[in-house]
Amino acid sequence: MLDLFWVEFIRSWLNLRRYPSEFVGAVVSLSTLFLLLFLGAKFLAGPGAEFGERTGAILVGFLLWILTIFAYNTLSFGLSEEAQTGTLEQVFLTPYGPVPLLLVRNLAGLGTQLLLLGTITVVLMLLTGARLSFPPLVALPILTVLLGSYGLGFAMASLALLFKRVQQLLGISQFLLIVLLQYPLEGTGWLAKLGYFLPLVPGASLARQMMAAEAGLDWGLLGLALFNGLFYLGVGLFIFSRAVRTAKRRGLLFGY
Repeated sequence: MLDLFWVEFIRSWLNLRRYPSEFVGAVVSLSTLFLLLFLGAKFLAGPGAEFGERTGAILVGFLLWILTIFAYNTLSFGLSEEAQTGTLEQVFLTPYGPVPLLLVRNLAGLGTQLLLLGTITVVLMLLTGARLSFPPLVALPILTVLLGSYGLGFAMASLALLFKRVQQLLGISQFLLIVLLQYPLEGTGWLAKLGYFLPLVPGASLARQMMAAEAGLDWGLLGLALFNGLFYLGVGLFIFSRAVRTAKRRGLLFGY
């Protein structure tokens, strides 16, 4: 398994080195997207409107959305691309199996993804004036968000495996993730309580508190976030395993 991780790790950095325009384009396009949303909100709020701490919270949610999209796309769009290029069968013929291969591929690509995310963070902090805190323990709630992201990614990858062309559905679902990552847990109503059962919500809320409000780590909320992430990862893996059996039974792996 270590040799597989190393090969995928080298492949991700080779792609970054050979196609630097993709890196620059991602930084420019994603930064521009946030600035358009940010400036549009300030315009609607009227002159003199100040978001204060909310700017940091919104920025954290946006950065988590980017990280989630990376994990989400590698699984769902990756399988769809494999199907279109005719290499899907090779993925399932590896001695490692499709699930370990896809998970290792995601983990190996985290280095380049975090480099891109760090660059976007610096650019947006300079342009918006937001100030974020980066305590080492914030990695724990971010990890729970990644677990849930992989679960959702495997669930959507099952659709790509069975139906091949699902780009429109995947594109729409990406923007629905913003709602989950910005979902407020504050309050005592049923809507706030519902957030504890939705994917990504507890971990994203804890990360916002730590990075934007400089709050300490809430171990109780972290435990709920970890359970939430592991639960949705398990659900995604279960759905994907059923989709694999269905695809094999229907003979959907051998060609496009």
